[in-house]
Amino acid sequence: MEPSDPSPPTPVPSGLERALHAARALVLADLMAGRVAEADVVSMVEDSVAHRRWWAEQWPEGVDYVLGLIAQDVQDALLEKYGRWPLCPVCAAGEPHALDVEPELGTDPHWVCGKAGVVVSSVGALGGVLGR
Repeated sequence: MEPSDPSPPTPVPSGLERALHAARALVLADLMAGRVAEADVVSMVEDSVAHRRWWAEQWPEGVDYVLGLIAQDVQDALLEKYGRWPLCPVCAAGEPHALDVEPELGTDPHWVCGKAGVVVSSVGALGGVLGR
């Protein structure tokens, strides 16, 4: 006879929740790579995740876009409070500038240097570029 487990089964997260958790983790990884993952910055990520949860509930087809949108939200919030992020590691000369998220509304978002026209990394993978 097998012992019964009286605890209820753990609910499986929805596709939206999985996408939001993954986006949170990837954006936090980029913030940590840039050494800017302070408590108030992490709060910016949480604010964006909450906003994008509501947004994707209104437009379920948009769930595939939450990673890029959360990265852009955090980038915009950091610009307002601290300045440009993430700074471009490609361009050594000239004025420091931030990377852009491309596509602006699409799947598989990347950090791109608009000046040099190159893909720097996927969102969530800046550690491989900035950690050098």
